[in-house]
Amino acid sequence: MKLLSIVIPCYNSQDYMRYCIESLLPGGDRVEVIVVNDGSRDQTADIANEYAERYPTIVKAVHQENGGHGAAVNAGIRHASGLYFKVVDSDDWVDIRAYLKIVKALSDLASQHKTVDMLISNFVYEKEGAKYRKIMKYNDVLPEGKVFTWDEVKPFRKGQYILMHSVIYRTQLLRDCGLELPKHTFYVDNLFVYTPLEHVKTMYYLNVDFYRYYIGREDQSVQESIMIKRIDQQLKVNKLMIEQVELERIQNENLRRYMLKHLEIVTVVSVILLIRSGTVENLQKRKELWKYIKEKDVRLYRHLKYGIMGGLISLPGRAGRSISVGAYKISQRLVGFN
Repeated sequence: MKLLSIVIPCYNSQDYMRYCIESLLPGGDRVEVIVVNDGSRDQTADIANEYAERYPTIVKAVHQENGGHGAAVNAGIRHASGLYFKVVDSDDWVDIRAYLKIVKALSDLASQHKTVDMLISNFVYEKEGAKYRKIMKYNDVLPEGKVFTWDEVKPFRKGQYILMHSVIYRTQLLRDCGLELPKHTFYVDNLFVYTPLEHVKTMYYLNVDFYRYYIGREDQSVQESIMIKRIDQQLKVNKLMIEQVELERIQNENLRRYMLKHLEIVTVVSVILLIRSGTVENLQKRKELWKYIKEKDVRLYRHLKYGIMGGLISLPGRAGRSISVGAYKISQRLVGFN
């Protein structure tokens, strides 16, 4: 069995996938790199095959009809032989020194016959044109250098979240919890992180700046204009997060608090994008989203709509919408997304 499986979902990724793959090769034979060609129409398939031929003990090429990011991650989970599982997008990369430290930490845990459900590390926003790099760190909320549980986790700050870039899951946990991401849907990375969390009991945090999250391509899915065009997919993911996890059944208060916070920010983004679009149709979708949440869970609805973040995005009228957008722009600068 490999120590770590890393899946790279690829769709028409010929221009940048080599850099991503090259950054992962130093993991050596303890790591398998699964390049999933998701029905690409460019040279992605050839590049995947090339690396699989050059590094047969490390790289595996998987080809499938186009199903979107979620389908590619699903394929990675099916083909993974590693004890742990990581997703790295084809336009991102990893820091080599941090990577080697992570592989060593996982190896040390395995040699001590310890397994954890989730390993967390820092990630860096590599934002095009930014004057400085925003780093998402967790050293103020997570214990370092030890296996820990949710009981030892401190409250997360606003703007501090566990994202796909932060996590390495135990592969069998993903299979046991029945994780299946929807096809042809953007923004499923929220589901990838969020849905398995209630099954996580043990964790390990390594305070290294591992994942490099590139933001800057004009066609990138997190560009605001593109997110507005794909708002129905954002709403789909938002609703699936509510449907797949019943927060009230989660016993651990720290875990429940964190998951509520994560769901809150995803809902805030959904509502603000609907406001930002300025169309009558999308303002109606905002009403429908609140109605949906209220019918699903009244207590959740009250928290999301009338909590601090929800209160800002629920102010009435044109003036209220202006305040909402202002809050959103501040959050953009704090978090570094879009």
